[in-house]
Amino acid sequence: MLFNSLEFALFLPLVFFLYWFATGNNLRLQNLLIVVASYFFYGWWDWRFLSLLLISTLVDYTVGLRLLSTQDPTRRKLLLWTSIVMNLGILGVFKYYNFFVESFATAFTFLGMDINPRTLDVILPVGISFYTFQTMSYTIDVYRGRLAAGRDLIAFSAYVSFFPQLVAGPIERATNLLPQFSIRRRFVYSEAVDGMRQILWGLFKKIVIADNCAEYANLIFNGSGSYSGSTLALGALFFTFQIYGDFSGYSDIAIGTARLFGFRLMRNFDFPYFSRDIAEFWRRWHISLSTWFRDYLYVPLGGSHGGSTARVRNIFIIFLVSGFWHGANWTFIVWGLLNALYFLPLLLSGKNRNNLGPVAPGRFLPDMGDAVRILITFTLTVLAWIFFRARSLTHAFEYISGILSTSLFSVPDFEGRKQALPVLVLIAGFVLLEWIGREQQFAIAKTGHNWGRPARWLFYMSLIALGFIFSGKEQQFIYFQF
Repeated sequence: MLFNSLEFALFLPLVFFLYWFATGNNLRLQNLLIVVASYFFYGWWDWRFLSLLLISTLVDYTVGLRLLSTQDPTRRKLLLWTSIVMNLGILGVFKYYNFFVESFATAFTFLGMDINPRTLDVILPVGISFYTFQTMSYTIDVYRGRLAAGRDLIAFSAYVSFFPQLVAGPIERATNLLPQFSIRRRFVYSEAVDGMRQILWGLFKKIVIADNCAEYANLIFNGSGSYSGSTLALGALFFTFQIYGDFSGYSDIAIGTARLFGFRLMRNFDFPYFSRDIAEFWRRWHISLSTWFRDYLYVPLGGSHGGSTARVRNIFIIFLVSGFWHGANWTFIVWGLLNALYFLPLLLSGKNRNNLGPVAPGRFLPDMGDAVRILITFTLTVLAWIFFRARSLTHAFEYISGILSTSLFSVPDFEGRKQALPVLVLIAGFVLLEWIGREQQFAIAKTGHNWGRPARWLFYMSLIALGFIFSGKEQQFIYFQF
């Protein structure tokens, strides 16, 4: 079920009404309703894959209880690895089996041996990378003693399957979200209003920005061999705002929806395109995944401690695994490798934590140095996104080669160029609103608070009107494939 669908527009008010008015504010009934609603939400896409969600839930719930009842180090490690192998095994079969088999066959082709491996003809379950990582975080934290194992199966099932963030994050930590299912929740009008405001902004990002950028990004990337360098650069720019509007828009809708039910999800984006270096970008982009890899992979590897060789090794591992998490394709691995190369000079020079706060706090314009650093970081990010979007490595290199031709300085020319002009204007307005609200939790969190009610509602209605005017180009959320 898509957030920007009619089905969800009917589903959400119904669940909201039942949650607050039909359960008698009974905590156990509310949690049970969330489980039922979440399984219905996920099963709407394909009910057959509900079994994977149930298996992951039952295995990690059982492992958690077993960890609670034993202190034997060997047995505890065995339980931990049972959870890890089970979760990664499910992920590996559905997401990576064909990639490894095909890569293995290609390697043998270079040796003059032609083999025809058997691949699996299965579709990738939506959100499998998200909920498997979420359940693994629970088991690891229980093993480490950071969290007490939950005895309430309904509450734990609600934590794993919570529909607002089930299929595309944020990847919640058990230490943050699971305890929220054990405390009585009450309806707070101001929280609900703020949640609706964040949902509105998320829908604007998705419907108006991402879906319209996708039309031209797809057009240019799919026909890249026949376009000028300037057109290819514009296509990369369209994709840059498509993926940001799409993914951060989903996160905004998820966080806002959770607030309607009295839950606080972690922030997943913090205006990453205003970053002054790549290290700052990765502190602001897909925060729930970046911090997951930091806490459960990077730190256990030794983090930034040790000699230069160990630190370089750890950075490359973390970025390569991040790239591989995004997809079973060499383009994602090279995307991760490129970001590691971006990050490396900052790490080795000790400047990877130079920019921790928002840019130009309390001022409208940044100073010249920050402006230049933002522009450089944004350009490097756009370049990396080309690998993320390209069909293959060959396509990516050909695309970049086309950009770097002399036609880069020509006027972009492609089918629908005139129709794309309003989208470019929308992007400019969107960036302006994001810049103005960059010190808030989301761009329009405080917009209109000091205005009169008519002006404030005119602003909200304008966003809604733009959503209707520029709708009709619906695209699936990009991160559903991960």
